[in-house]
Amino acid sequence: MGKYQIIQLVLGDISTNCWIIVHGETCTVIDPADQAEIIIAQLEKLNAYPENILLTHGHFDHIGALPDLAAYQKSGVEKPPVIAIHRDDAGYLGKGAYALRLLEEGDTIGPLTVLHLPGHTPGSAGFFLEDEKTLFSGDTLFYGNCGRVDLPGGSQEKIEASLKRLMAMDPAIRVLPGHGPETTIGQEQGTRFF
Repeated sequence: MGKYQIIQLVLGDISTNCWIIVHGETCTVIDPADQAEIIIAQLEKLNAYPENILLTHGHFDHIGALPDLAAYQKSGVEKPPVIAIHRDDAGYLGKGAYALRLLEEGDTIGPLTVLHLPGHTPGSAGFFLEDEKTLFSGDTLFYGNCGRVDLPGGSQEKIEASLKRLMAMDPAIRVLPGHGPETTIGQEQGTRFF
């Protein structure tokens, strides 16, 4: 078992993966998709407070529980969680919707490094947990597939570049996507995405 505990919750009508990375008494929540009560119940069970809430992109099925989770206060903890999204997707949340940290390629937040992976949306991002060789890929890379590009802001040219970048990474990297089962970079290196 690694240094971090990683928990998967499958939430909402589109079965979106919400990931919780526990590091000590705090944790990072990635993509609070929906059903905030389930996420909060899991946090209470873990006795871990969300230090960061990270969004791989701004689509509704990845941010539905954000308002309730952002308001969640654990007793004895005064500091609210940092809500972070790539700069190019901040508009999905509306002006001044939340106290945001706007992310860029190469930023670190908690134990994670930001990879800008545009294509599904302009600001799609992956979060790389280097210590564990684990990538949270959002809707850029799935098991045997990639994210759609036919929604506003989508770009086939950009997602192809993002996928090419991912396919050049270490084949041993574990990939935890925004939907569906986990995979590895190595397993996806032979996939024909288009």
